[in-house]
Amino acid sequence: MDKKQEHTHYHVHDEAHMKAIINRLSRAIGHLESVKRMVEEGKDCSEVLIQLAAVKSAINNTGNLILKEHISHCIVDAVENNDKQAIDELNHAIDKFMK
Repeated sequence: MDKKQEHTHYHVHDEAHMKAIINRLSRAIGHLESVKRMVEEGKDCSEVLIQLAAVKSAINNTGNLILKEHISHCIVDAVENNDKQAIDELNHAIDKFMK
């Protein structure tokens, strides 16, 4: 079985944008921890589901921001450098993200 070789590309992400993404992830983690506590405390299932939907939405929105950042930097760089592997990896990542 062939092991997929890790692909690297060289460019710089916008530091402020990456910090905003990390902050969103931290908030989603905190929100998920509070949902876990709700379940542990036996809170109303409907309320748990509503809060869990909010966590899913936050994660999906963060994924969308990461995708936009990736396209703006990584894929533009890949096209400029004729890096087909980066484009193939993006397509694979999008398939996984959309499942």
